[in-house]
Amino acid sequence: MSLLNGRRALVTGGAMGIGRAVVDRLTAEGAAVGVIDLETQPSESPARSWVAHDLADADGLLAAVERIESELGPLDVLVNCAGIPAGAGVLEFEREEWRTVLAVNLDAPVFLMQIVARGMVERGYGRIVNVTSVHARLGAVGTVAYDVAKAGLENATRSFGVELAAKGVAVNAVAPGFVRTRLADLESDWFRDDYLRPTRLPAGRGAEPEEIAAHVTWLASESAGYASGSVLTVDGGLTATF
Repeated sequence: MSLLNGRRALVTGGAMGIGRAVVDRLTAEGAAVGVIDLETQPSESPARSWVAHDLADADGLLAAVERIESELGPLDVLVNCAGIPAGAGVLEFEREEWRTVLAVNLDAPVFLMQIVARGMVERGYGRIVNVTSVHARLGAVGTVAYDVAKAGLENATRSFGVELAAKGVAVNAVAPGFVRTRLADLESDWFRDDYLRPTRLPAGRGAEPEEIAAHVTWLASESAGYASGSVLTVDGGLTATF
């Protein structure tokens, strides 16, 4: 039996990368999937509902969710995948960049969790999965806004998980390491020289988006009901080294 047969799911950032892989996998497991993304729907996407919306615009999130639920029905699953990078160091970043990165990577997922969880609690069932990052625990040059946003999202995952676990809503996160998306150049000399060594990245390669989607899908299923407030690290052993 499919893991998500008959379920209705919302995925943010579903146009490409991990989000696209999650849309494909949830659909393959029987879910009807809606997407909120800044991009318009690719012609080959299996999503049944699509709202083109800038997640930095928090005021439009409720209307986006309501439109998707009007087309799919009440949501059983929320997967927050959308994210944007930050490329300025701690002495150089501008306030506007800071606000935008936190608006997309932290504020939007938290507000969407609140919006969607209200209906889930009323129905006594729900699964929320946030895609965070090993950056929530590891600092790097030029990524301070991204690091802070992902750390905040992991803590929000714990808080929502604690409050909602007894109400039938499981809230968890998946923290990837290096993944082959437009945010990570896994063909670069930097990645090869600095990480493709057993002491830095034991798996010896970056992940494919589909590998992350597999873990997200399990946490989005009924089988994962006893896990809540947890963060599953999927990084090829990166954070197990020192």
